[in-house]
Amino acid sequence: MQTLSQQVTETVRDWILHGRFQAGERIEEIPLGEVLGVSRTPVRAALATLANEGLIVHQPKRGYVVREFELDDILAAYEVRAVLEGLACRSAAQRGLSDEQARIVLDCLATGDRILSGGALNPDEHEPYQKMNVDLHNTLLAAAANPWLGRFAEQAHNIPYASDRIVLWDVEYGVILRSHGDHHRIVEAVLARDAARAEQLMREHVYYAGVIFKNNFERRKK
Repeated sequence: MQTLSQQVTETVRDWILHGRFQAGERIEEIPLGEVLGVSRTPVRAALATLANEGLIVHQPKRGYVVREFELDDILAAYEVRAVLEGLACRSAAQRGLSDEQARIVLDCLATGDRILSGGALNPDEHEPYQKMNVDLHNTLLAAAANPWLGRFAEQAHNIPYASDRIVLWDVEYGVILRSHGDHHRIVEAVLARDAARAEQLMREHVYYAGVIFKNNFERRKK
């Protein structure tokens, strides 16, 4: 069961990753505690944790400020994710999924299929698709049964825009459809115990997500 400070940490981390707090924005303990309805103690602990993760930085006389990540930083995180999650899929395929893990990933595939069955991206389906994406990736990481893989992958996921918690829902329908097609191929390889193929497919899946982000970023800059 999560402590209050852990819950606050998760909430603020999610807000940063989703842009509720912008790069360079100051985060103050008292106003944040008032918004969350908690005392300063769990807020202070949460901000210290997020600073240790590198999401925010402490500046003299300004307190905590949301860190700004350059495009190269984000793309580097995608590279790390590709390697780590590819290795996780290799290990998961070699070990085999438990019945529960197999059920979860197959349910994730079915959920994604349902969401995308209409031939268009419905804004109301963004969060359910995003949750499905996180559940699928986390289950495959857990199936590797390697705590170091999970730990280091989590650090990469905590870089804004490089996380599987973020799905670029304003891209073309075909982009999301292809990504979910990757999910099917990855799960199929893992369940078939084809370790080499599972690793390569996941590497390509995460790499392609980085390419999409880069193209989207550069298009918005023009």
